[in-house]
Amino acid sequence: MKKKTATTKYDVAEHLRTPEEMAAYLELCLEEAGDDAAFIAKTLGDIARAKGMSQFARNTGFAPQD
Repeated sequence: MKKKTATTKYDVAEHLRTPEEMAAYLELCLEEAGDDAAFIAKTLGDIARAKGMSQFARNTGFAPQD
């Protein structure tokens, strides 16, 4: 019997920590999206969630120290 590999859902918003990372992500997604408005909307949602997570981390002291 094969052992199953445990996986977790990937959330890009957890990895967008700086405005530069968010801008790069937006730029790449806009290049890939073409005329796909849903893809662009999801990208903007990812960035909005990332900004919220970053603000929460700063407010609670969990943000990386520069």
